[in-house]
Amino acid sequence: MSGLIGKKVGMTSIFDENGKNIPCTVIQAGPCVVTQVRTEEVDGYSALQLGFDDKAEKRANKAETGHSKKAGTSPKKKVVEFKYFEADYKLGDTIGVDIFVEGEFVDVVGTSKGKGFQGVVKRHGFAGVGQSTHGQHNRLRAPGSIGAGSDPSRVFKGMRMAGRMGGERVTVQNLRVIKVVPEKNLIVVKGAVPGHNNAYITIEK
Repeated sequence: MSGLIGKKVGMTSIFDENGKNIPCTVIQAGPCVVTQVRTEEVDGYSALQLGFDDKAEKRANKAETGHSKKAGTSPKKKVVEFKYFEADYKLGDTIGVDIFVEGEFVDVVGTSKGKGFQGVVKRHGFAGVGQSTHGQHNRLRAPGSIGAGSDPSRVFKGMRMAGRMGGERVTVQNLRVIKVVPEKNLIVVKGAVPGHNNAYITIEK
């Protein structure tokens, strides 16, 4: 699937032709360099490995430096493989945001914001229990019962409880491309994408 590596710039809103205000996310997508071409004969599958965002030479190890030199480019901070790329590209080619067309739909993959340790109300959407005016002391946001005592006398696996939240790989599907700005390597998609500003994401057709 054709795609690019990008960086989340931030959110904004755009008015459409009917005057409706649409929340959008601005993404800096590419330019990405083809750092390796996977083939069926050598690797057992076909894919394009793309690199994005230059890394300082002194911060790259010998393996990264040698790998990037084969493609005739500098070491990259983010490297991702894309299978089943629609067009044929060679090692060292540069792919820009112009592979996307306004009006088409894309999937965006990123890492969600880490929220730390959270309770069941925030983490799982529990409603909280009862009213605070009937003698209830401090149990408004408690999870309630987590299982019976004598039988099965254990807590089942997968019980929704408090814990660490966020920091996970998230895919948001079918976001419409509102605008493409090739001269600034920007793409504007409808809705929100996972991650904080300046987080790396991948955009797939």
